[in-house]
Formats: sequence, C-alpha cells, structure tokens
Amino acid sequence: MNDKQLRIDKLYLEMAKTWAKNSYCIRRQVGALLVKDKMIISDGYNGTPSGFENVCEDEEGQTKAYVLHAEANAITKVARSNNSSNGATLYVTTSPCIECAKLIIQAGIVRVVYFDNYRKADGLELLQRAGIELCYIEI
Repeated sequence: MNDKQLRIDKLYLEMAKTWAKNSYCIRRQVGALLVKDKMIISDGYNGTPSGFENVCEDEEGQTKAYVLHAEANAITKVARSNNSSNGATLYVTTSPCIECAKLIIQAGIVRVVYFDNYRKADGLELLQRAGIELCYIEI
C-alpha cells in the first residue's frame, strides 16, 4: 500500500470512528462508511431498526437480537438509494462478523478496511475466502 492510500484510509477510518458516536449502543459503538470513486455513498452505525426505541441492550446488558450492525445499516441504506456498492470499499471501525461478511460479499464490496478486531475471526476468514481485500490499519 502506498503512502497516499494509507493516508486516505486513515482519514476514512477516523470518519467512521466519528460516525460511530451516533450509536445508542453502550457495549460497543461501531461506524461504517461505503466509499466508491472517492465519494462516500453510504454510512451506518450499529443500532435498532427504524421506528424502534434507541435502546440496544436488555436489562442484563446483552445486545438485543434485532440490533443491526453498522455494516448492515450502510449496505441496506445504499440498497435504498440510486448508488451501487459494487466495487466499493467499506471502512468499518470493527472487523465484520460472519453475518455482515455475507452481506459484504453479496453487495459486491471489494475491500474492507478496519482498525479493531471483532471477538470472532470467522467473518474475516469468509471475506478472505471470497477474495475480498482486507486491510487492518492501526489508528
């Protein structure tokens, strides 16, 4: 990776980190940006579906089953727009889980850049198997 691309990747990761602050989740706030042709085409953060209360954890502090991950929010948001995620790069603060990895593959995303590891690596393994470029960058 050249210096210019690394600088750009770090900037988008910082933006995703800032976007994560929109999340109402207490346990973990995750942000995601979809970038294509040097433009942000979608964004997302983890949270409840539209129309639901903005409470992500139950009384025991566990994440509710219906909370959407940042990647899923960004991908479904772009699906409702006139943009296409085919060939895009996903910048996400935490590496994708297995469910989000499936969405990433199906959405035609070709590159995933992240700076924090999810507790399980199965999502990264699936993305790697699909030939998607993975970039871990410390910020």
